[in-house]
Amino acid sequence: MSSDEHRREEPDLKPWIAGMPKAELHVHLEGCLTPQLIRQLAERNNISVPSSLSSLDQSSGYSFHDLTTFLAVYYPNMAVLQTEHDFRDLALDYLTRAHAQNVKHVELFFDPQAHTSRGVPFPTVIRGYRVALLLAQRTLGISASLIMCILRDQSPEYAMATLMEALPFKDAIIGIGLDSDERNNPPSKFAAVFQRASKEGFLLTAHCDIDQVNSIDHIRQVIHEIQVDRIDHGTNIVEDDSLVDIVREKGIGLTCCPISNSVVTDDFKGKEIVDLLRRGVKVTINSDDPAYFRGYANENMEKMATDTDVTRKELVQLQRNAFNISWISSWRRNHFLSLLDEYENRTIPRMVNGV
Repeated sequence: MSSDEHRREEPDLKPWIAGMPKAELHVHLEGCLTPQLIRQLAERNNISVPSSLSSLDQSSGYSFHDLTTFLAVYYPNMAVLQTEHDFRDLALDYLTRAHAQNVKHVELFFDPQAHTSRGVPFPTVIRGYRVALLLAQRTLGISASLIMCILRDQSPEYAMATLMEALPFKDAIIGIGLDSDERNNPPSKFAAVFQRASKEGFLLTAHCDIDQVNSIDHIRQVIHEIQVDRIDHGTNIVEDDSLVDIVREKGIGLTCCPISNSVVTDDFKGKEIVDLLRRGVKVTINSDDPAYFRGYANENMEKMATDTDVTRKELVQLQRNAFNISWISSWRRNHFLSLLDEYENRTIPRMVNGV
């Protein structure tokens, strides 16, 4: 019996992963819109249910097969988000699910341009999300912060204007990111926006989606030109050992998303994630757009556990990486790391052969 076959038959694997303290650093709030919540918000706002749900019951998922078809479903669904109450409920829905999976800290992407472009004021978006984070921290004890993403398929001028709108809300936004359709939209397109964001005190990250045209060039740009603190996805970095060395030496983390990888491409990049982990790169595991890819934090960890040769100690290390590269205070980081260390010491020695 192979080690993979043995791992798949471990009866305690799922509860062990479920019990592990976790952090999520790559999850899009707009990607947390479940079919059920979309229907609720459409009814509340007296608008039609988006066409993506017209043939689905509430337990079904969305239909798409690559990044392009995903985005074609993703953006129209946001029409149901209209009021502060809607944005609050969306964030609370995700945070409640994350809390149930023992996620202790999350850093949440949001796309204000996807809303301001259809007439929803920026303050409506941020205030709704901010209230949700405060409520979740008070009622659930989950730590959370917001990262504002720039839509790379929009103009740099629109991105800069959005950054200016965000400045009065700097207390609620910890960082600036870059997402959406990467084709013909390199990170360098937004160099001036990122430079201004950095001067304003925001931390920086950027999507370098997997297996895109010019993926490795885009990774090189975000490292050298944008000077990001993190890279979202980014596993194509294995194509250039010199870049791997740089991110390892600088401590630049990669926020990887196995399940979404497996949907939008032919490979979930598990082998690459494990390789980078074993080379000392601070790779992490995240859910991306969990309502669309039908997998939250635990399910993504389970995929790594069952479909690669990663050990349980390495699964703990993936979460240790996440807390270490998270944008939180040192005392809070140390608290979460102590919880993780205690869990590792309490559970792994009891397992057969320590694996």
